Amino acid sequence: MPPSPFSLVALAVGAWALYKIYVKFIMPRPEDIIPAPPLHAWFLGHLPMVMGRQGWKQWSAWADEYGTTFRLKFPVERRVVVTHDPKVLHHVLVKDSDNFPKHISPSDDLKLLLGPGVLTTVGHQHKRQRKLLTPVFAASHLRNMANIFYNVAHRVVEAMEKRIPTHETAEDLDVNGWMARTTLEMLGQAGLGYSFDNFLDDSTDEYGQSLKMFFPTLNSAVFIQIVAPIMSEYIPDWLSCALWRIFPNKSINRMMHIRDTMYRRSKEIISEKKLALERGDQALAHEVGEGKDIMSICLKANMSAADHDKMDDEEIIAQMSTFILAGMDTTSNALSRILLLLAEHPDAQEKLRAEILEAQGVDRSDISYEDLIKLPYLDAVCRETLRLYAPVPITGRMVAKDTAIPLSQPMRGVDGREINEIVLKRDSVVITYLQGSNVNKELWGEDALEWKPERWLSPLPGAVDEARIPGVYAHLMTFSAGSTSCIGFKFSQVEMKVVLSTLLPAFSFAPTDKEVVWNSSAVLYPTMGYEKELPEMRLMVKIIKD
Repeated sequence: MPPSPFSLVALAVGAWALYKIYVKFIMPRPEDIIPAPPLHAWFLGHLPMVMGRQGWKQWSAWADEYGTTFRLKFPVERRVVVTHDPKVLHHVLVKDSDNFPKHISPSDDLKLLLGPGVLTTVGHQHKRQRKLLTPVFAASHLRNMANIFYNVAHRVVEAMEKRIPTHETAEDLDVNGWMARTTLEMLGQAGLGYSFDNFLDDSTDEYGQSLKMFFPTLNSAVFIQIVAPIMSEYIPDWLSCALWRIFPNKSINRMMHIRDTMYRRSKEIISEKKLALERGDQALAHEVGEGKDIMSICLKANMSAADHDKMDDEEIIAQMSTFILAGMDTTSNALSRILLLLAEHPDAQEKLRAEILEAQGVDRSDISYEDLIKLPYLDAVCRETLRLYAPVPITGRMVAKDTAIPLSQPMRGVDGREINEIVLKRDSVVITYLQGSNVNKELWGEDALEWKPERWLSPLPGAVDEARIPGVYAHLMTFSAGSTSCIGFKFSQVEMKVVLSTLLPAFSFAPTDKEVVWNSSAVLYPTMGYEKELPEMRLMVKIIKD
């Protein structure tokens, strides 16, 4: 009896599925020549080793053992190449960035949750958004924002002083919580013309709470990170969101609630901002930020842009959540790291305080924007902390077409032969290990893992200049490179320096007797010990008498 048509179709589908499995997981590929750590799980590959809260340590250990380029295996994805080789970074992030988008699927987890903003879009859409947004972060606007930052910082000092009952003793305070509130309010006022926090209560509004919990919650919702790109191949994002809302998992349900809250409030704030713009400059003058905030400037630029350059409402809403979210966690945790280091290095804390007080003068006035960004030791402290502790240590890129990339230095393949270039097939993943570049001992010297602000007060090692590291800031990869680099890195720098120049004359900081633990997520965050889950970093804070 001849086989039925159904049997033939089933056989063909089965053969196709086996072929795809063979191609994806078994067939040799050019990347296989790159050295890799031992594989402990065939299906999950190396993923379990980096997905825990201490996964950042594993990236560092692998880089120490395997050098600037090595290979991993993750589920669903094909081969993963991890690199901090300067030439490869330049090729991936600058020279041929179009061939290395953030995703080659229609969407991914961040685009699903944040919408089509500058952080999540690729190709022409990303370039169009970047073109419109880049002038918004010009130095002329930053000068105006410095005044907003100072106003917020002074309110924070007053609020913190009220939490310290006496000038004679130090108080145990959650400094990370205060830095999160500070940066959120600064971003709200300077970025959106919106106030999140009156600093009288002990929490922000619902939108602020959603922003603060976005990355910690996403870190526990691993399944959505893996499956979202696959789902986007077959169904639109709006339908994916509807399915994730009813998915039987508490972490994913919390993630979708956060996403929906951010979208709803962003839409409301944008609508209010548009109405104020329609009423004219006089109405804007009564708004928070007085119409000088980034979103007002962005909306004005969008209104006057050519039709083919304009952003639609969904894109504008996505920019709002993207900007606040990306700027808040990175800057607040960087500030927390600086204050922790200053607490652990009291001599450096005193040296920085003395520089700030001298710049303020006898009347203790705010330091002007022009003078603030030139303070040498303040700049050195910020640079050294961002070098040694990049808030975002890794970023991922997909390979859109087969390509070969030259290496800065030859490496040995698994067969012992010398490799001068790496060959990448389409659908491979490239993880740019930004932190690895920042602490590469071959470039920065044997003391690369030590916190030494003074290294920035004299010429850097010649190897750093010769390597031609493609980062947009101080020979560092902390803010990435090329067209996908952090668009607000100068904004963040001013923000950090204003906060430090306001806090250090008012308070001294010392460690508590409890350990501060740094945890992996999209942005590294602190907790008090390994068992705690919520972001927290406590220091002993004492008011400095005038």
